[in-house]
Amino acid sequence: MLRIENLHAEIDGKPILKGLTLSVNAGEIHAIMGPNGAGKSTLGYVLGGRPGYEVTEGSITFDGQDLLELEPHERAAAGVFLGFQYPVEIPGVSNVQFLRESLNAQRAVRSEKPLSGGEFLKLAREEAKKLDMDAEMLKRPVNVGFSGGEKKRNEMVQMGIIDPKFAILDETDSGLDIDALRIVGDGINRIMRQPTKAVLLITHYQRLLDYVKPDFVHVLADGRITRSGGAELAHQLEREGYAEIAA
Repeated sequence: MLRIENLHAEIDGKPILKGLTLSVNAGEIHAIMGPNGAGKSTLGYVLGGRPGYEVTEGSITFDGQDLLELEPHERAAAGVFLGFQYPVEIPGVSNVQFLRESLNAQRAVRSEKPLSGGEFLKLAREEAKKLDMDAEMLKRPVNVGFSGGEKKRNEMVQMGIIDPKFAILDETDSGLDIDALRIVGDGINRIMRQPTKAVLLITHYQRLLDYVKPDFVHVLADGRITRSGGAELAHQLEREGYAEIAA
C-alpha cells in the first residue's frame, strides 16, 4: 500500500529525514518509535502534505500513485488520514458541519451521492456513541474547549466517519488517561484493523501498543529507521530506552 524509498526532507533548510525507507502492506499496523527530534512527526507531515516540508530526495508511492504529486486534499480523497498530535481548534465551525463537508467531499470523488443532513447526523451519533463521546459535542465548534482526551476521541470519530484506507496517527496517546487510552485503542482496532487497511502509529511509549498490537515496530533516529522488529521491540525500548537500541 505504501512504499517510501530513501526519503530526505527538510524544513527551513534544516534536514530532518535523512534516507528513510519503509514499506507498509494492506492489513498491517506499523509503529514508529524514537526519541524527540528524530523526525517522527515530520514523517507524518510529509505523508499528509503539510506545507513547508520540502522533500529533497527519494519517493513515496501510495497504492501505486506518486503521493508527492498529490495535493493534501487529493491525498485525503485517495484514502490517507492524518491524526494530529495536537488537534487544532476551528472556532465558528461545528463538528457536524466540518465532518459532513469532509465526508461528502470524499463521496463526490468516488461518484457517490452526498449524505443528507439526517443521514449524516445518524451516522455521526453512532460513531460518537461507539467512542463514549457525548453526541452534544458534535454541535460544538471543532475541538474548541475540548480536553486533550476529548480532542483525541473526536479525531477517532472523524476517522470512523471518513473511513480511510491508510491512517497516520501521530502520538494519538498523548494527553490520554487510562480509560480514554483504552477507548481510543479500541476505536483504532475497530475502524482500521481490516485486511484492506493499514496504520502507521507514531508514538513515544509502549502503552498504546498494549491496546493496538503492531505487526512491526521501527526505531526512527536521526532521520532514518535504524532498527525494525516485532511487538517485542517496543517492550525492549520501554525497558532499555533509545540510547543503545537506536544507535
